[in-house]
Amino acid sequence: MDLLVITGMSGAGKSQAMKVMEDMGFYCMDNLPPALLSKFAELCQESKKTIDKVAVVVDIRGGEFFDHLFTELDELESKGIGYKILFLDSSDSVLIKRYKELRRPHPLTPDGSLINGINKERKILKEVKARSNYIIDTSKLTLGMLREEMSRIFLEGGETRKISISLTSFGFKNGMLLDGDLVFDVRFIPNPFYIPELKESSGKTDDVRNYVFKWPQTNIFITKVIDMLEYLIPYYVKEGKTQLVVGIGCTGGFHRSVAIAEKIGEVLIEHGHRAMIIHRDLSEV
Repeated sequence: MDLLVITGMSGAGKSQAMKVMEDMGFYCMDNLPPALLSKFAELCQESKKTIDKVAVVVDIRGGEFFDHLFTELDELESKGIGYKILFLDSSDSVLIKRYKELRRPHPLTPDGSLINGINKERKILKEVKARSNYIIDTSKLTLGMLREEMSRIFLEGGETRKISISLTSFGFKNGMLLDGDLVFDVRFIPNPFYIPELKESSGKTDDVRNYVFKWPQTNIFITKVIDMLEYLIPYYVKEGKTQLVVGIGCTGGFHRSVAIAEKIGEVLIEHGHRAMIIHRDLSEV
């Protein structure tokens, strides 16, 4: 039996993740008290129905029972029941925004500040996050992107690396990419904007890509960036980093940065990394 324990920050998308697992054929249980985890797994194994894929959401809604989680995980191992842990995370600013949009209090500080509740929750979840097999940061993910990322993990062989790489294109004229860990300026490449037949086509089209990649400096740049990322990623993982945001900026975020972010993302995926491609300004230009 495949048992997936879904946990993580409140507001990071655990309910949406459970729905995705249901669509993948998993038998799902939301808000399972941690103290019942091993017993629930045993019941699934002993069920007359064939239940070979199970996903349970376990989080701080269990209150003081959350303290039993590690005891229950040890119990699963002693009974020979294998499991994986999926941890969903998100930035503080995004979590606060989601809570305010839904007008919900944080479960740990129902009458207090959101940020205090978030800080308390991060401390409580620190150890389980460290033990997680998969970590997904949903800060910039739509439901469709979350589904795609989970499908890549659970349907296409299961990538177990704990770092997710976000290749984000943007335009400097629309403001700096504030959350970029590494930011590269590709305005040194000739701009398709000044080619009349390419001006209205984005960097996702073949015509623009062919123009951008026909310049030797473009391909040399991509090779060097990928080499640098391959060198740095193991060290980021060693230091416990779970998401790396790589910004690729051009003037408007429509031509060069889009094409190059797409290419670097494609190569990293081919190399077995968990990479996703985001175009911050593409719909706004």
